[in-house]
Amino acid sequence: MIDLYTSPTPNGHKVSILLEELGVPYNVHAIEFSSNDQKQPDYLKLNPNGRIPTIVDRDGGNFTVFESGAILIYLAEKYRRFMPTDVQGRSTVIQWLMFQMGGIGPMQGQANVFLRYFPVQLPAVIERYQKETTRLYEVLETRLQGRDYLCDDYSIADIASWSWVNFHDWAGIPLDRLPNVSAWFDRIEQRPAVQRGLCVPGGKKIDVRELLEAAKRMIVR
Repeated sequence: MIDLYTSPTPNGHKVSILLEELGVPYNVHAIEFSSNDQKQPDYLKLNPNGRIPTIVDRDGGNFTVFESGAILIYLAEKYRRFMPTDVQGRSTVIQWLMFQMGGIGPMQGQANVFLRYFPVQLPAVIERYQKETTRLYEVLETRLQGRDYLCDDYSIADIASWSWVNFHDWAGIPLDRLPNVSAWFDRIEQRPAVQRGLCVPGGKKIDVRELLEAAKRMIVR
C-alpha cells in the first residue's frame, strides 16, 4: 500500500497518474494549501521542503519519497513498468524526465506566476518566461517527430511532461504550431488512467482554473 500526500497541481498529477497506470492500491491524503497543511510539523517530517507530492511505501518499511521526479523513478522501478531495465534505455527516460524537472516545470511555473498571480504586470518578464517555455515545447516537438512518445515506449518521462503541458493555456502557451506535441498530448489524454489520475484528490476532474487557484495558494506560501 502506498500513502500519497498530494494536491491537484501538475506535480501532484504526475504521481496520481502513474499510480493509476500501475494499478496498485494507494491511500490519498489531500494537502490543503489554504490550511497550510504542507507546513505542519507532521508533514515536514515526511517532506522537509514542505511541498507536494510525497509518498510513504507502507509495504517497503514505511519508506518515504519526496520530489515528484524521485517518486516517479521509485515507483517505476519498484513495479518494473514505464521504465526500461537496460542501462541506456533507462538513462534516456531519466534524461527526458530531468528535462521536465529542470526546464519545463520551473520555466512554465514562472510564466504562470508572472502572467496570472504577480501583483504588477511585467510584460518583459512574462515574455521572457513564455518564450523560454515555448522553446522547451519546441524541443519536445522535435523529439516527437516520427514518435508516439518521448522514448521508445510510454514512460514516466511522458507522464511528467504531459502533466505540465496540460496547463499550457494558463501559462499562455498555444499548441497550435506544435502538431507533434498536440498529437502526443491528445494520445496521452485519452488514456483512462490519466483521466482517473486527474481526479486525485477529490474524486472528480477539477477545472484548470480551480487547479491553479490551489497552485496560487501554494505559491504565496
